[in-house]
Amino acid sequence: MESAVKTATRGAKSAAKRGRPTRSQIEWLKRGLDQPGGKLPLFDEYGQKVSERTVKSCIAQGWAEPWFDNPTKPDWLVCKLTEKGRELASK
Repeated sequence: MESAVKTATRGAKSAAKRGRPTRSQIEWLKRGLDQPGGKLPLFDEYGQKVSERTVKSCIAQGWAEPWFDNPTKPDWLVCKLTEKGRELASK
């Protein structure tokens, strides 16, 4: 019997291959809708850093794009919604 984690992981991978966002991705993208310039948060609603995997996969799909370099934390990607990402998050 497969664990729920393996099943969810496989589902997320297959969704990404089809160009459909995972729940984590869509929740992150929605948080940029009400922000100036469509800025996407670095942290989730619990104060945890947003997964780098989520950020990079959204960039790869064209839903988000790097916005500017963070001089105090150069390894953090500061991103904003693209028009494609805004349309997706608005649905």
